[in-house]
Amino acid sequence: MSAWPASTSHPRAFDANLASLMPPEPPSYLAIDLGAASGRAVLGTLEGGVMRMDVLHRFTTPIIEEGGPLFWDLDALWEELQAGLREALRAAPALRSVSVDSWGVDYVPIDAQGRPLRNAYCYRDPRTNGVMARAFETVTAERLYALTGIQFLPFNTLYQLLADQAADAEALRRVYRHLPVADYFNFRFSGQIVAEVSMASTTQMMDVHTRQWSVPLLRAFGLDPGQWPVIVPSGTRLGPVGAAPGVTAVATCSHDTGSAVAATPAVREADDWAFISSGTWSLLGVERRTPVLTRAVREAGFTHEAGIDGTLRFLKNLTGLWALQECAREWGEVDWQVLEIEAAQAPSSGVVIDLEDPLFLPRGGMEARLRTYCRTHALPMPQTRGQLVRVILESIADSYRRALADLEGLTGQAYTWLHLIGGGAQNRLLCRLTADACNKTVIAGPTEATALGNLLIQARTMGDIPAGLTLHAVAAQSSDLLVYQPNA
Repeated sequence: MSAWPASTSHPRAFDANLASLMPPEPPSYLAIDLGAASGRAVLGTLEGGVMRMDVLHRFTTPIIEEGGPLFWDLDALWEELQAGLREALRAAPALRSVSVDSWGVDYVPIDAQGRPLRNAYCYRDPRTNGVMARAFETVTAERLYALTGIQFLPFNTLYQLLADQAADAEALRRVYRHLPVADYFNFRFSGQIVAEVSMASTTQMMDVHTRQWSVPLLRAFGLDPGQWPVIVPSGTRLGPVGAAPGVTAVATCSHDTGSAVAATPAVREADDWAFISSGTWSLLGVERRTPVLTRAVREAGFTHEAGIDGTLRFLKNLTGLWALQECAREWGEVDWQVLEIEAAQAPSSGVVIDLEDPLFLPRGGMEARLRTYCRTHALPMPQTRGQLVRVILESIADSYRRALADLEGLTGQAYTWLHLIGGGAQNRLLCRLTADACNKTVIAGPTEATALGNLLIQARTMGDIPAGLTLHAVAAQSSDLLVYQPNA
């Protein structure tokens, strides 16, 4: 048999040459977004300045509540995260990176070998009742706010630590490091013990000016500053994932709101927009560069959480969809679209419930709590499920109205556009009610804002975002948006 002609390549060389002419696979990343009610593993693929997302794995956030303290089940959560990573590697073998984000304030105490000394308490556990008021006897509220710029919430990390101290000071002294929940799981992936800045800011222990732990504050309360890890910027490479060395673990914005706001699809140059991150909690605010630490701001309950690229999220925490989620949990198998239809068909009763009332903070018995509130305040009682859902949604929209009015008063600026992002953007009735209540144009979407922001920060960290594009611009290109005009 004659040899191949000199001018003709060997078949394998031809195949290799052909492969070299094929376009490279677009880069992919994995965002693991942990919410207080549910979690998801989302694969993101960046193509031409557009981040395409595919939810690979969903799960209910496991909580332990068998008649004792409320804990997050860390082992069960870790199994869900590993399942998400396995799914991502199957779908995208050349996966570039992974990052976990979660709610704020809760934390995991670990020993020197990185083992958790216990499960993480859930912030809704009642152990912190009364702790905040006692803390003010040591450091005044005015001084605390001047140092941290953080809103006073009874479950902030600071007060949880003081509850630990009061319950078992010796056990607290045995802690090697405390890690916020998302940073703990990023540590499980990478082996790196750090606290990402957006998450660290939620603790009410970080200096709002220096973005480092406030050592004088911690020492004033008898807490050990050495038990908290180094604070790193958003978008820090942590290193290879132990189970998948080709994948890089990244600290994006570990706090879910930080990631969500990074994905706000705001492309206008003027700073005439505000955001509402709507989920179990709602966060209404704006991005700023400098804190506003006046007495009026403190008394209005506004907070300064660290954001991407040195920004501050000047915002107010609101209860959000929590009351509705708890009612739905009590009602069992329920279709959320059916609930929205029932609420849209129910007439407005004009009833507004203050969902920030501490009555609604605990888990369980939410429908009864809502009815107790109506009875106590001599309000008309919702007669049907649809009426009750409508009352909740109208009350959420009214909380947005009040918080926005405070925001505009404190900043001296009127905002033309409201970007409503997160799960609440799926509820068209809530979006319409918000536009009407606030008398603003509401731009709804993306619904998976937290996962999108997480993915976008990963992509930029890995050097994949096209030059000249901001995260907000890529978010806009990557999102299906709906616009609601007031009283339309």
